[in-house]
Amino acid sequence: MRAKEKIIEGGLWLSSFITILTTIGILWVLISQSIIFFGEVSIIEFITGTEWTPLFSKKKFGILPLLAGTALTTFVAISVALPLGIIIAIYLSEYATPRFRNILKPMLEILAAVPTVVYGFFALTVVTPYLKVLFPSLSTFNALSAGIVMGVMIIPMVSSLSEDALHAVPKRLREASFGMGATRFQTAFRVLIPAASSGIIVSIILAISRAIGETMIVTIAAGQQPNLTFNPLETVETITAYIVQVSLGDVAYASVEYRTIFAAGLTLFVFTFILNNISYFIRKRFQEKYD
Repeated sequence: MRAKEKIIEGGLWLSSFITILTTIGILWVLISQSIIFFGEVSIIEFITGTEWTPLFSKKKFGILPLLAGTALTTFVAISVALPLGIIIAIYLSEYATPRFRNILKPMLEILAAVPTVVYGFFALTVVTPYLKVLFPSLSTFNALSAGIVMGVMIIPMVSSLSEDALHAVPKRLREASFGMGATRFQTAFRVLIPAASSGIIVSIILAISRAIGETMIVTIAAGQQPNLTFNPLETVETITAYIVQVSLGDVAYASVEYRTIFAAGLTLFVFTFILNNISYFIRKRFQEKYD
């Protein structure tokens, strides 16, 4: 029995070590190539420039248009996923019967299993034509349809994690609220959500990280035109979409244009790293402790 435990412990340690080595390897590639890139391009221009045209004859390396496109699609996605995800979580936790919850929750998880390329074509061929009826000035490739579909895709992440946080709230808080004469609706929104706020916030931050790193939906539906705008009706390009564009093989290897994907990837890594650490800090610092 002791030998089996040692084998399991060794396997767990090896898995953790491989994960750490993989992260270090990714960082090494991004940082080493980015250093070479910034040896040819000013980091000040990269951070503050408002034009991103490294593949044009007149090259500009300001990443702000890509950041704006990423932020815009992410904002639209969270605007869709946040209210729907929390409402679904409240229903599953407080209103649905156990039998119906066991049926509905796996069905929601199917949304996360659909390939993102399918979501992208759905946004382009189904959502965009319907949106054009409401917004005639809508571009064929736009941030709005990409963000909406991306929001639908991350609903399971918000709803599942939020439902787990609500379910973890002690039953005595519900009973105390009911004992004071509160309705189920008042208990859900005035007692349970504040009590589970740390878990809900963590689910939102993780969903934002997932939206920032999404590739195929924004590549297909949002377009590939770097545009410093916050108008969701216009065509934009995100950091991930640009990386896909350059990775298709039309750019010479080891050129400054090619190395832009490492600088853009490092920027994306920094943002997701910060968000993930914020979620970890919130979980450790503000999560309610119950006896």
